[in-house]
Amino acid sequence: MWLSKSSSTNFYGGGQRKANAIVAVAIDKDKYSQHALKWAIEQLLTRDQTIVLVHVNNKTPTTGATPDGNKLQNDKVMKDLFLPFRCFCTRKHVQCIEVVLEESNIAKALAEYASQYAIEFLVLGAASRHGFIRFNKSDVPTHVMKAAPEFCTIYVISKGKISSAKKSVKPAPFVSPLYEQIQEQSNAATIANTFASVTPPSNFNVRDNPLVAPEKLPEKPRPVLEELGSFKSPFARPGKAPNAKLLMLGDLTESETDISFIGDGRPTTDPISDSLDNDMDLSPTATTSSRMSNSSDHVLGPAYAKARGSVDFSSSSQSNMDEDNEMKRLKMDLMRTMELYSTACKESLTAKEKAGELQRWRDEEKQKMAEEMRKMGDQEKNKGRAALEKAEASNRIAELDSNRRVIAEMKQLTTDDNDDDHKFNYHRYTIEEIEEATQYFSSSVKIGEGGYGPVYRGRLSNYDCAIKVLRPGAAQGRSQFQKEVEVLSCIRHPNMVPFLGACPEYGCLVYEYMSNGSLEERLLRRGNTPPLSWQTRFKIASEIVTGVLFLHQTKPEPIVHRDLKPGNILLDQNFVGRISDVGLARLLPPSIAEDITQYRMTSTAGTFCYIDPEYQQTGMLGVKSDVYSLGIMLLQMITAKPAMGLSHHVENAIEKGTFDQMLDPCVPDWPQDEALGFAKLALQCAELRRKDRPDLGKVVLPELTRLRDLGEESMPV
Repeated sequence: MWLSKSSSTNFYGGGQRKANAIVAVAIDKDKYSQHALKWAIEQLLTRDQTIVLVHVNNKTPTTGATPDGNKLQNDKVMKDLFLPFRCFCTRKHVQCIEVVLEESNIAKALAEYASQYAIEFLVLGAASRHGFIRFNKSDVPTHVMKAAPEFCTIYVISKGKISSAKKSVKPAPFVSPLYEQIQEQSNAATIANTFASVTPPSNFNVRDNPLVAPEKLPEKPRPVLEELGSFKSPFARPGKAPNAKLLMLGDLTESETDISFIGDGRPTTDPISDSLDNDMDLSPTATTSSRMSNSSDHVLGPAYAKARGSVDFSSSSQSNMDEDNEMKRLKMDLMRTMELYSTACKESLTAKEKAGELQRWRDEEKQKMAEEMRKMGDQEKNKGRAALEKAEASNRIAELDSNRRVIAEMKQLTTDDNDDDHKFNYHRYTIEEIEEATQYFSSSVKIGEGGYGPVYRGRLSNYDCAIKVLRPGAAQGRSQFQKEVEVLSCIRHPNMVPFLGACPEYGCLVYEYMSNGSLEERLLRRGNTPPLSWQTRFKIASEIVTGVLFLHQTKPEPIVHRDLKPGNILLDQNFVGRISDVGLARLLPPSIAEDITQYRMTSTAGTFCYIDPEYQQTGMLGVKSDVYSLGIMLLQMITAKPAMGLSHHVENAIEKGTFDQMLDPCVPDWPQDEALGFAKLALQCAELRRKDRPDLGKVVLPELTRLRDLGEESMPV
């Protein structure tokens, strides 16, 4: 009920606790009450203290006297309700007082009880779907916290933790009427514990003791309810039966007290009954009267403790017959023990023999297993050695085959070069000239790097030139070299990069140097170069389309570039757009170009995001494959944004009316209508299906020519 360690203790900010403060727990059938009791015992009480268990029976009694049958049934229900809480208190060595309040309003009953009996600490379980909830909008704990007196501290417990609390603001104005009753229980518990410490001799038997008659044994004590009387509720109404009463353990049987609290697996034990059961052979009546829980010993009065202390445990009156019987029993026990010992020795010897045999068998099996593992290891080593020798032989064979292929390719290349001298008309440079022009491939004159190889700036035949050198081991580098020589040596166009010559022995290509770099560099303003005006961009777009259309109309075989992108469009000193890098170009057969305009390729080529989707999926190559790449590049020319998903973003911007936000912000004076028409034309070129793309000569070039002329007219003179 109160702490004995110190005069005041603060619990979770709940206020100062006096030494004689009363602790009460409101209980019901739900698990929340169990959590509340467990928390209260662990946090507010110590061993052998007393707690008040309060239950509000809110079933309204009928008018007039209650039938005996209903009263007995109601008492049985109350006993069953308090039983697990009482047993839990017994295990925790805590005494308990049980109070039943008859009231329909639970919160009001608890608050008035706390006020009438100076309850300074009241613990409740959290609200649930049943139990204390009897209101429409608020639960019982909330109403109790509102109605409780100011000297009462309220704790609401949920799952072993405080969910809410109300602190007391002043001490109790009077001593609780329960204080004297609790003192009596404490005195009774002290006497009972003293009686429990008396242990009778081990050879004492009540039945065989002629000095102790059965009728002298203590009878089952009267229920304390008869001694203490009924506990009247302060708010009992005149003319009705008492609406509050105490339930004690004196009315319970042995089986009712020896149970475990709900959720706790520890059984209830009684040190007094254990001592008597081990050392005395009592009759059923005596056993029933002596086996009581700690809780019942605490609440039974001094009269019962005095009765229990009246038993005489003297062993001096044992008869000689008892001693003879005891000696016979001991001899029989000794014989049985010797037989058991002999049997155990035999079994131990047998077990040792079996253990020895088992150990020998284990050693043999371990030795066999080790031998097998050694053999398996040798076999694996032999297999590994054979596999290594086989792999080395395969490598030698592959190396020989590779050398043969290299020799054959060199021979074929020499033959092809000799044939090319007669087939293609271009200037042939020696490697010495190339080395001198590039300062022996110095990094100081290196101006770029591509998939083909590095590009150097030099001077050959009084021309500023760009020299592209084949990187050793470049994938398909030799075939690209042959293709570029084949294409560039046969064509000349103002919008194609001028081809000056080549060094076939070392795969070097010589072009006229373009002083303004690539279109990609200008769009991204690398080197902090000034942005291209919209007039210049429209002009370059028209020139690129003119060059691509020239390739598509080449006779006798149309040429598909297959790698159109801003990085492959070079700008001369006058910002004239010129197409370069035709190493991936493909010459279509004349029949294919005229009849079907598509040609199946076994493998695709080009740069991701610029490759025709149909060509990538089906391998069908045609002149409109370049139209798709051209559409993506045109969108980049007006937005200066990456190619990934660009057509989708531009199309969404046009639909939402935010196209002006997609334009390159470096150009402040975009003509909105012309730029929008340019973007829509580019989106048509970038259609996923080839048949939906416009014709370069009939649709694209005329429109771009119109935009170029418009730009030239608006340029300042």
